[in-house]
Amino acid sequence: MKKTLLGTTALVTAGLLAGPALASDPLKVTVGGNVVTGFYFVDADNVGGTSFQDTKVAVVARNIDIKAEGTLDNGLVAGVDAKLQLSNDWNSTNESWASFRQLFAYLEGGFGKFEIGGTDGAAYKMHYTSPWFVPGNGVDSPNIYNASSYSGSPEVRLSTFSLMATDSNKISYFTPRLAGFQLGLSYTPDAQNHGPSENGLVLAPKDYIMSNNNINQVFEIALNYAGTFGGVDVGVDGFYTGGNAMNNINADPEEYGFGANLGYAGFTLGGAYYESNDLDYANGVSSADKDYGAQVWTLGLKYATGPWTVGVAYLDSQDDSSNHAWRVGRESQTVQLGGGYNLGSGVDVGLDLQWAQNTRGDIGSPARRETYDTKSAGLVLAIAF
Repeated sequence: MKKTLLGTTALVTAGLLAGPALASDPLKVTVGGNVVTGFYFVDADNVGGTSFQDTKVAVVARNIDIKAEGTLDNGLVAGVDAKLQLSNDWNSTNESWASFRQLFAYLEGGFGKFEIGGTDGAAYKMHYTSPWFVPGNGVDSPNIYNASSYSGSPEVRLSTFSLMATDSNKISYFTPRLAGFQLGLSYTPDAQNHGPSENGLVLAPKDYIMSNNNINQVFEIALNYAGTFGGVDVGVDGFYTGGNAMNNINADPEEYGFGANLGYAGFTLGGAYYESNDLDYANGVSSADKDYGAQVWTLGLKYATGPWTVGVAYLDSQDDSSNHAWRVGRESQTVQLGGGYNLGSGVDVGLDLQWAQNTRGDIGSPARRETYDTKSAGLVLAIAF
């Protein structure tokens, strides 16, 4: 990533966000971000004739966060949240880039909160799952995943979060929290991430597929509860996401799931379950496909005291694409053990121990399954600023 490009983008954006506001004082602009790095020793099974690296340096969660927020004269809180994501190869002129992965505005008051723009939906934001205890990494939606793979990407889904319309332009509403309960709703007209012309200057063709994603009219509903009983902190959620398959594709993509956290005396026990139908998720993109799907569950326990955290977590994922022989039997299991120590000022170090097992689907003639393991141990350094 060129420093000149990053500096120019941040300064220009900060200037725009700090423009005139409907209040006696302008919105306050803050610039921050985070980077998670790790060095790992890896012992991975071969897949066919392919062997894998025995050491790994990971640089992930490369974000610059630009936020502007202020309280208006009428008591409403208004703001803008922009997340600038850096590329993973800044030494290559062909691969260096920085783009806004999320950019949205919001308005909050006694009525609740409205969000509009490119961000995650209500089902994602209100979800509870297994806790993260290694700085910047966990088993549910991991930043760092050390596993050998036949396809070059995880064999199956590694998340219990709703990802059908993640980061796409949407409108969301969150009710005030009443007696511990909160309801969230989101609507995404088009789950494809269009450029600025389609977003603002012209209308996009109704059923024109501009990317691998072929889903529109996505609706999300989520309900969660947060409260305390006898010193035990309780968090529970459930969600449903449904979309429309474009271009007459015979599919009804949907996701649903639930999660829970229990906290007491420094301990946090958490888990979640997720299921999808007529939905495929590969290489970071959701697409509508008949009889594709997945089932994922996770469970974890964390203990935190002072600057220390330790924990253990497990995630199990099964491919549920029943009518696709080459996908039948794909599955993945991940165990993580480790912890972290906060050095202060957003700087954390940690130990990350992972065991991952992937199973390929039915292959060859006669059909057979192949299973391969990966074990890794790494030192993680995570910095938030």
